[in-house]
Amino acid sequence: MTKEQFQKIAASVPHQPGCYKYFSATDELLYVGKAKDLRKRVASYFNKNVDNHKTRRLVQLIHRLEFTITGSEHDAFLLENSLIKHYQPRFNIDLKDDKTYPYIVIKKEHFPRVFLTRRLIRDGSEYLGPFTGVQRVRELLEVIKQNIPLRTCNLNLAPSQIAKNKYKVCLEYHLGNCKGPCQALQSEPDYADGLQQVRHILKGHTGEVVKFLKGEMQQAAENLEFEKAEQFKAKITSLQAFESRSTVVNPALGNLDVIALLTQDALFFVSYMMVVNGSVIYTRTIEIERKTDEEEDADVLALALARLRETYQSNSREVIAPMEIDLAEADLKLTIPKVGDKKKLLDLCFKNADYFAQDRRRKDTLLLNTKPVEAGTKNPVLVELQQSLSLPVLPVHIECFDNSNFQGSYPVSAMVCFRNGQPAKQDYRHYNVKTVVGINDFASMAEVVERRYRRLTAEGKSLPQLVIIDGGKGQLSAAMESIRKLGLEGQMTVIGLAKREESVFFPGDSEPINLPFDSPAHLLIRRIRDEVHNFGITFHRKLRSAGTFKNELEGIPGIGAKTATELLQRFRSVAKVKTLTERELTGAVGQSKAALVYRYFHGAGKENDE
Repeated sequence: MTKEQFQKIAASVPHQPGCYKYFSATDELLYVGKAKDLRKRVASYFNKNVDNHKTRRLVQLIHRLEFTITGSEHDAFLLENSLIKHYQPRFNIDLKDDKTYPYIVIKKEHFPRVFLTRRLIRDGSEYLGPFTGVQRVRELLEVIKQNIPLRTCNLNLAPSQIAKNKYKVCLEYHLGNCKGPCQALQSEPDYADGLQQVRHILKGHTGEVVKFLKGEMQQAAENLEFEKAEQFKAKITSLQAFESRSTVVNPALGNLDVIALLTQDALFFVSYMMVVNGSVIYTRTIEIERKTDEEEDADVLALALARLRETYQSNSREVIAPMEIDLAEADLKLTIPKVGDKKKLLDLCFKNADYFAQDRRRKDTLLLNTKPVEAGTKNPVLVELQQSLSLPVLPVHIECFDNSNFQGSYPVSAMVCFRNGQPAKQDYRHYNVKTVVGINDFASMAEVVERRYRRLTAEGKSLPQLVIIDGGKGQLSAAMESIRKLGLEGQMTVIGLAKREESVFFPGDSEPINLPFDSPAHLLIRRIRDEVHNFGITFHRKLRSAGTFKNELEGIPGIGAKTATELLQRFRSVAKVKTLTERELTGAVGQSKAALVYRYFHGAGKENDE
């Protein structure tokens, strides 16, 4: 996948935490990754030069990508872990068993121990987690130890062994960390109450425990025991840090299928998750067209479930769904959860379905889902734009200009072209401003507009029906001067777009036109404006990375690259340097060089320091 190909789908990737999967042209899963921000992370593969050979090869092989939105970065970590272990993609580092995420186990035994483990043994013990950091788990176990008296020894505390009176209490008992069940000083029911508090803490139900600790902290503060109060505060902070629980990995869930449905106009969006041994290993959102108005949501959901279970060869015996549906298999159990972990999984399914539905709506609005408009067919968004702006002809060909500069120096301009409402990237153009000295947005705009349409006219190419000047009235007036100079006034409509308000100005008008914010015409103009911004920024970065910019300060006689760089690093821009007094410059680069810089910008006259 090339950078240009990715840019076409970049807007479909959300700024949300989740996991992404890269597939080859043969549909082989190449790589699974996690991200706090999916769009930024995925874009980093295509928007920068990669030094690592393995990563370069991966990018070359990517044909398509899929992503799954999660509720938190924590869940993205865990989902990535389960997907890598299930699929073992060749570009991922193999995850061995001793490198998996840690759990806290409540061992199945008399007076159960609570400890950290990385191995899930099917012996009836209760596993809580997983957690993404071992250090945090150890801190939590320490909090539990300090607040809930539990044994830490590995003695066999069966009633028959305790009855033999063969054990003695240890130091933990005398420190108050254990109540001495080894000598029958604590009953199993009382011990079970402590375990229940542990479960509440580990499952994020820390309200009562935190309330108790806050009371202890307040009491310690009233007794002027501030160090003790600070210890309670640290415990509360530690507990609150563990309040979130994973919705994508939970060993207690077993094998499940989760499915949710959203309806948008004539489309159904069905999101599906396959859970194996408590870990989400498949996620998919599909789109189904509504054939008739009589189709019920439950029927569509049942049909989609049967298809997806067959596709992914699911053998789970329980289905989580938001409504009653007819199941094709008689031995399947249907669960409609109201609370708990299964409800969290269902909500996550709805979250993914909702994102895909919104993305589809956005694409439909901007015609990103449609094929190029056929000859003789009018694009409805362009028709609306023509009506909204009272244009004399349909704006099939639109061009947009934008200026930018680097640290107050060396202006460049960008122009993007849209045909039939779609980007025509082969017609995009960059311009290095040639005739303008210093920073003058108006003169820069006049130059590039003249260069663009002088060339189109000389080559006998068609002119756009609509030209958008990003920057407001001043740049619009400058552009119109060039168009009049070329004798092209009246042959195309030229408008200005105010940068902040996104108001539309016509030449000579004192009042702007404000299109409805969510109208398709306004969204198209915003998309064109964003496209020219991105195109211009990309050009700037390319020039900067290639060292193309020569600092304006280097053009001052007697000033070299080192001094110019020092000034820019300290004062951030040439424009700022121009405002400095000679005394301020002296403090930065010395008296002789300061005099050269000051006199270059302000003439030979001495400054008045008074």
